[in-house]
Amino acid sequence: MRITDLLKKQGISLGVKVGSKAEAIDKLVALHQKCGNLKDVNAYKEGILAREKMGTTAIGMEVAIPHAKSEAVKAPALTAITVPGGVDYEAPDGQPCKLIFMIAATTDGDVHLEVLARLMQMLMDESFTAQLKAAKTPDEFLKIIDDKETEKFPDEPKAASVDKKPGYRVLAVTACPTGIAHTYMAAEALAKAGDQMGITIKVETNGSGGAKNVLTAEEIANCDGIIIAADKNVETARFDGKPVLTTKVADGIHKPEELINKIVNGQAPVFHSDRKAAANDAAADDESFGRKLYKHLMNGVSHMLPFVVAGGIFIAIAFLIDSFAGVPQDGNFGTGTPVSAWFKNMGGIAFNFMLPILAGFIAMSIADRPGLLVGVVGGALAAAGNTFANPAALTGDAAAEAGVAAAIPSGFLGALLAGFVAGWLLKMLEKGCEHLPNALEGIKPILIYPLAGLGIVSVMMCAVNPFMGIINDGMKNAVSYMASQPALLIPVCALLAGMMAIDMGGPFNKAAYVTATALLTGASSDPNDPAFMIMAAVMIGGMVPPLAIALSTTIFRNRWTPEERKNGPVNYIMGLSFITEGAIPYAAGHPLQVIPSCLVGSACAGALSALFGCTLRAPHGGIFVLPTIGNPLMYFLALIIGSVVGMLLLAILKKPVKAN
Repeated sequence: MRITDLLKKQGISLGVKVGSKAEAIDKLVALHQKCGNLKDVNAYKEGILAREKMGTTAIGMEVAIPHAKSEAVKAPALTAITVPGGVDYEAPDGQPCKLIFMIAATTDGDVHLEVLARLMQMLMDESFTAQLKAAKTPDEFLKIIDDKETEKFPDEPKAASVDKKPGYRVLAVTACPTGIAHTYMAAEALAKAGDQMGITIKVETNGSGGAKNVLTAEEIANCDGIIIAADKNVETARFDGKPVLTTKVADGIHKPEELINKIVNGQAPVFHSDRKAAANDAAADDESFGRKLYKHLMNGVSHMLPFVVAGGIFIAIAFLIDSFAGVPQDGNFGTGTPVSAWFKNMGGIAFNFMLPILAGFIAMSIADRPGLLVGVVGGALAAAGNTFANPAALTGDAAAEAGVAAAIPSGFLGALLAGFVAGWLLKMLEKGCEHLPNALEGIKPILIYPLAGLGIVSVMMCAVNPFMGIINDGMKNAVSYMASQPALLIPVCALLAGMMAIDMGGPFNKAAYVTATALLTGASSDPNDPAFMIMAAVMIGGMVPPLAIALSTTIFRNRWTPEERKNGPVNYIMGLSFITEGAIPYAAGHPLQVIPSCLVGSACAGALSALFGCTLRAPHGGIFVLPTIGNPLMYFLALIIGSVVGMLLLAILKKPVKAN
């Protein structure tokens, strides 16, 4: 933070005449009040006077720096006066003071000490203080400070005054695949860093409930630049012509000051909304191919999840109703009563949208809006199983009557392939159409791209489905084999549950979750299908880390700081709700202790869940879908054991915090 960020023009008064130290203090406090820096003028003044009773804040050389840290201060700030005739401030060298700064600091930091140290270093230069005493205008006074600060601290980014133009200096957009925890943690970290740096910032969150705190056109026009901290694609056309810094959502959580400084310091590349220009963008060049793949995949997964979660819970409710009604667990299980049949049908409809939505939004992430058609159709064809031999995707008796082989659905893997390949093919098509006459520009998005895209994806999926279907069937057979070999199924469940705790919402976590949901979508109606056991293990693996942290902050309190203990109980709710990200702040602060402990605890819980034969048909919900869990009491026991194991390992690995 620079001195010029804290000192406003209206907080400077030059050529003042004061007869005493008390009058000088009153003048400086009045300047703070004029600038709107104080909540309570009298309380702040009492803090200044209390500090003076401890000893004078005059430092000699005709300079004084009174200061106070008080609840009455809104935000860290400075005021300054020059007194050409001098005033007795009880200076140690006996000289009257002619230059006086007053620091107002909040209680949630040591900003006043940082500014005090910086001022002391600069004021040791007598030529600098002489220039300040001789300044004729507040603008000249500020320029002298700014020039000296730049000379003295050349490596620090130079921030322009926030008064120079209206609105927010920095804007940001945060988004994560699920839109639950990382999105809001990054937003909070950026906002807090902006406050501490004295830089106005506004953060838009693209969460599971939609975009909140949306950036306006006026704010975008007036800002210095935009930070996009996201693990999925967000709408960026509105930022055309502005400096845009694109990074991971994790950087928004862990490196907020660095990101803000890059915007303020002019280090962000200018963004162009047209894709040809964007291809040459420095930010895009810096992003690895693997990172791009991950973002495209997460864009599809994040849009797919609501269909999976809501549809899965509806289907689970249907099975629960039939269980209570005593319906035999045969091929009609889940539709044995009118109510269960309704839930099963509605859940099935939502599930049927899952693959088209997944593929559609992967393709859209790659090729923008023209990619949506090819992706959605590709996902639908993957679900239907169209082939060249059976283009109508006939199944069962219908296929037999027509004399063709039954359709071969390629499922989740086919939809993934459809999204990626169709998106890239359409992007190539767009590039090939760049040289068409301008007269055809208007019909490209409504005629050329849709027609060509539909043809491309239809041919591609008819060719791909048989091969992807073989792989899909192989996976199902492998899962079925594991079900008959507990010695294999239990380690697999332990592995996937442990992956949920490695990065707590990152690529490993998402890989495990996507694997489980993919198996869940292809599961049979058999209540003991191993896919349901794997889904149960994955969810319990994601619930353990926050619960282990919460238990540790409650029972082993001496391992944590007061702030960590204060926030610990929130993790009880997050863990029971299957929000693994609640453990991230603790993992970030103590990675070598927290991550191994949570990993072992999650793996233990996953193995026990499989050993106890626990199943889960709903892919999300935590404790709130407990009635839909097979063998719920043993599942809850596995959760408790895994959380306690994680807590005990933390107690062993993490040393007690030394008292201050």
